[in-house]
Amino acid sequence: MTAAAATQSESKLLDVRYAGLPPLLRWYLINERGILGALSFVGFFLFWEIGSAAGWIDAYFFSSPARIFNAGVTEVQNPRLWSDLQISGTELVVGYVAAAAIGVPLGILVGWYRKLNYFVDPWLNFMNALPRVAMMPLIVLWVGIGIWSKIVVVFLGVFFTVVINSLYGVRTVDRRLLDVSSSFKASQWRVFTTVVLPGSVPFILAGLRLGIGRGLIGVLVGELYSSNAGIGYMITVSSQTLQTSRLLFGVLLLTLMGVIGVELVRLLEKRVERWRPKVGAR
Repeated sequence: MTAAAATQSESKLLDVRYAGLPPLLRWYLINERGILGALSFVGFFLFWEIGSAAGWIDAYFFSSPARIFNAGVTEVQNPRLWSDLQISGTELVVGYVAAAAIGVPLGILVGWYRKLNYFVDPWLNFMNALPRVAMMPLIVLWVGIGIWSKIVVVFLGVFFTVVINSLYGVRTVDRRLLDVSSSFKASQWRVFTTVVLPGSVPFILAGLRLGIGRGLIGVLVGELYSSNAGIGYMITVSSQTLQTSRLLFGVLLLTLMGVIGVELVRLLEKRVERWRPKVGAR
């Protein structure tokens, strides 16, 4: 059964399941995830705004949604914001793509070849435990204070997360599947492509998803340490001038970049994991 047919069949089952319910309740149950998610956001920001207006929350330190919105409207009209977004986005995308392109194949190879694993694994653990922030002065010394220093920090933050998840994805493939493949005289390449690689996909995607957060931290740390442009630099200037609303707007922009990245990985996950059965509570 193709993925489109499976999706159509699932939607038909849902229609039958909700057939006897009132239309409004049926609409709610079908869209429950989005409705509850929207309500949680609306409730949070509404409480924040009311608390700031009533004095429960100190607007000087925490601002308010209305003030952040006004600061955002002002910033959107400033051409510098779009330049900062372009710079931070370039740092994130280039560092992330490079780390994923190198980290996923390397992690799979290290997980598949035992002797290579023995040789590389201590270095992976050592470098993963090394704080990237402590390396920032050396990175600036090596590549300068331009955009490449931030790309290197993003790369280091994403790379080890992706490598380690890919490695353990290969190492935790069900042993019974490997034994069955061996008993049917499958070649090493066939075992790798039909058993090991598909079984590692959830770990690889988890590493890619976690890497987005690590990459954003790299962007922020790099721009806080040495930069005269970017969203991190805007946050630094805002904190030094006590512009809390502008600062939080910058944080919101970085958060939105992360959310967009995670959603893109989720779309990739849906595409490559169509063959997996759905599990979990209804």
